[in-house]
Amino acid sequence: MSNAIADAVGGALESTGSALVEMSSVTKTYRGVHAIHEIDFDLVAGEVHALVGENGAGKSTLCKILAGAVQPSEGQLRICGSQVNFRRPHDALEHGIAMVYQETSLVPTMTAAQNIELGHEKLLTRFRSLNIGAQQLLQSMNFHVDPTAYVSTLGAAKKQMVEIARALRSQARIVIFDEPTASLTPEETLHLFDVIAELRAAGLGVIYVSHALEESLQIADRVTVLRDGERVATVDTARTNREEIIRYMVGRSLGSGPERTVPGTGAPARKRKVLEVENLILGNVVRNMSFSAYAGEVLGIAGLIGSGRTETAKIITGMLKRNRIHGGRVLLNGRPVRYRVPKQAIDDGIVYITEDRKLDGFFETMTVAENLYLGHLASRNGRRSWLLSRRKREQIAREWSHRLRIKAIDADAKVVELSGGNQQKLTVGKSLVQEPEVVIFDEPTRGVDVGAIEEIHQLIRQLADDGKAVIVISSYLPEVLTISDRILVTRFGRTVAEFSREEATQEKIMYAAIF
Repeated sequence: MSNAIADAVGGALESTGSALVEMSSVTKTYRGVHAIHEIDFDLVAGEVHALVGENGAGKSTLCKILAGAVQPSEGQLRICGSQVNFRRPHDALEHGIAMVYQETSLVPTMTAAQNIELGHEKLLTRFRSLNIGAQQLLQSMNFHVDPTAYVSTLGAAKKQMVEIARALRSQARIVIFDEPTASLTPEETLHLFDVIAELRAAGLGVIYVSHALEESLQIADRVTVLRDGERVATVDTARTNREEIIRYMVGRSLGSGPERTVPGTGAPARKRKVLEVENLILGNVVRNMSFSAYAGEVLGIAGLIGSGRTETAKIITGMLKRNRIHGGRVLLNGRPVRYRVPKQAIDDGIVYITEDRKLDGFFETMTVAENLYLGHLASRNGRRSWLLSRRKREQIAREWSHRLRIKAIDADAKVVELSGGNQQKLTVGKSLVQEPEVVIFDEPTRGVDVGAIEEIHQLIRQLADDGKAVIVISSYLPEVLTISDRILVTRFGRTVAEFSREEATQEKIMYAAIF
């Protein structure tokens, strides 16, 4: 892998320990409000520098300034000792800076190989050579992606792999990873860590942004903590721990949260069965999937990416169509249902909260209030009104912004201006405003900070306590174990194991998911 990375970055690199990035008193203001204020930050060659903080702390703004996507209001930026003033991302690329965004910036109508080569095309390109080069780069990082596959057909994890490969292809000296493991399985995450270790060994500088503090402490040499747009501390990872980092992030210690109180009494069989899935089939993706969900419980679904979890949820809610003949059955409160479009599922009280918020979760050029109101209008109650109501829109926005603690610059802030975690909260609120009976969460805390994770978990628990049937699809096993009353494990499109809360362990779940 070392040779592949060396070939990808090309050229002479700075000696280990020399300054690659120096940011002095960098400030960015939006409509008079500071997104970041007088930030000092540095990165040296051969170092992994983690950047952590709660949602809205300014991490993404700082990285976007370095990547040329955002221009600072004040302050200085030096790259390899030379002062620079980036006006566009291309300027940053020319200085050897590449960013792997949390929400992928790939072109969906192009293949993986074409996206990797984008910006480096030759006058005459042979597709065979293009695909071979992309295949070699992907394989060198143990990323199993077909270079000829269109990006629109790839899942979130494989899109992230293509993003990483494209960053290396750009001959970067500085690579910024923004939540790179949010869509990766544990095995894929280990492969990514190997890649980052190789980048460090090759003399590159890596900025690692992640809400998973354990990852940051494991892989980084230093950690810089931001809070409310200001730098709170920069510490060596060898001299700190998770609890100290959390205190820097939130200004206090976070407990483990309240113990889960399972609503109702007795086994699931004595509760009201709300949703039944029987022998669901969709080609080779979902093969004979069966399970039941009960009112007042959280059903966790674990499994590797590609095991059919998301596709099952989309079949239930009418986003995908199961096989017409021998495709299985879905029953809601004992009544067989087969939805042609998601609107029918919403009318029956079933909502699916997507894993890809940027693609399916919201309208980024509209405001928070407008997005929440559109969620209301999509419900049966919302469609009964012939006229749009500004008062109703403002009422819904106040209620759900407060309930989910959505932080925005002001009431008219567009969703694109929010942090990733606040966008995730909005995606949840836009579905819950429809007052569903069955709520399906797909990776509910992807790209969310430690404080907001607890808030979302409490919301999920409250929904179950209110008598909703809640299904949580998650690749993060501690999350599944924390919030679930029952846990299903899927493999190759089938349900292969079921555990109660008491008997489930990470080892049992992983064994069932793999073997």
